[in-house]
Amino acid sequence: MPLRSPVVLVLDDEPLIRMNLAAFLHDEGFRTQEAATAEEALELVAAEVIDLVLVDLRLPGLDGASFMLMAHQLRPGLRFLIHTGSAEFRLSAELTAIGLGHDDIFCKPLPDMAVLSRAISHRLAVSRRLF
Repeated sequence: MPLRSPVVLVLDDEPLIRMNLAAFLHDEGFRTQEAATAEEALELVAAEVIDLVLVDLRLPGLDGASFMLMAHQLRPGLRFLIHTGSAEFRLSAELTAIGLGHDDIFCKPLPDMAVLSRAISHRLAVSRRLF
């Protein structure tokens, strides 16, 4: 039985960024879902099979960091990468405790989105070895 393609949820409130990331990741062989708000993303995490969420931090309503903590409670095996325009962002102890590290943060704009694709593949491969 062939392995299914990993599902990446792109959480970003900027439609062009969200759609471009999803299209790029789809071309890289990932199945994608999209959400414009953390609340919408939480509904998807609860209802769908999602392997990794690419998270923008500055969102209307619930912010990206709070989303990751709540989503981790729903699905402890879920993995995250941060895609932010905030060069000053630092990981909190809570985010570090759920498995995020400095290598999981990518600053917008990315000059080479292939770096993101490789990071997703690597993160998912590491997750498979852990579970």
